[in-house]
Amino acid sequence: MAMPAGHDGTRIDEGSDHTDNVDTYRITCMDYLREISVDYYDWVDRYALPKDEDKKRRAGIATAIDRSSLWIAKVAQSIKAIDVVMNDGIQKMAEATAGRPFQLGVFINGRSGYTIAKPGVVRAVVRAVGREGRKTRLGFHYHDNRFRIESSCGAIIDESSLPLDDYDTLDIPLDICAEKAKPLDVISFTVTIYELVNGQEYDKRGISTIVHL
Repeated sequence: MAMPAGHDGTRIDEGSDHTDNVDTYRITCMDYLREISVDYYDWVDRYALPKDEDKKRRAGIATAIDRSSLWIAKVAQSIKAIDVVMNDGIQKMAEATAGRPFQLGVFINGRSGYTIAKPGVVRAVVRAVGREGRKTRLGFHYHDNRFRIESSCGAIIDESSLPLDDYDTLDIPLDICAEKAKPLDVISFTVTIYELVNGQEYDKRGISTIVHL
């Protein structure tokens, strides 16, 4: 499925290189989220989807704008943290635009999408179920990069012992190493899941999660 330009990466407003005023930058980034959302709504128009699916995808875009703007206003306390939240919101808009044809979710402390954890090793649980009995597998976000991750604290995802099998019901742990994090830091990461037919990729979707430490 075609997607809006830049959906597989992050976009950082050039304004972050030219200001050190956090409050001003918050407003800039919240405005930017609303401006760029027009591109994603336009893509939904192009798909000419059934009414219910069209409504669902538009609602997902709107939710990403609103919740990410709230996090920019209330959670992010630095220019870098604002960038992380803004880019997570853009990623979530792209995912809403593409839709979610099979079940997948990422959970931290029982929450998904917008989550809370303590600094240290943050345990996420990744779950997925394919359509019509298809298997699923942990995939790659972009080229050789299995995950997209951005943070205000230098967090990384532990890839040393990832389960890479095909699953009827995928339910695997994922550790985000954030030992250097301090309270109010934020982490955004994207997990990509493949849906398989005869062991080959048939479809794939990403799901982004943001963590407030």
